[in-house]
Amino acid sequence: MNSTDLFIKEYQERFEKKIRENEIAALEHWKAQLDKVIAMRPEGVASIQLQITKISEMMANRIKTLKKE
Repeated sequence: MNSTDLFIKEYQERFEKKIRENEIAALEHWKAQLDKVIAMRPEGVASIQLQITKISEMMANRIKTLKKE
C-alpha cells in the first residue's frame, strides 16, 4: 500500500469510530429519557402517553435542528 491508501484507510477508520461514538451517545440520551418514564410509576395510561409524546417532540425538534445544519 502506498501512503495515500494508508491515509484513506486510517481516515475512514477514524470516521467510522466517530460515527459509532455519536450513535452510542444518541442512544444513551434517548434511553435515559425512556428510563425516566419507566421510573415515574404513573397511575394511568394518560400520563405515560403524555411523557411519550413529550419525548417524541424532543426527538422531532432534534431532527429538525440537525437537518438545518
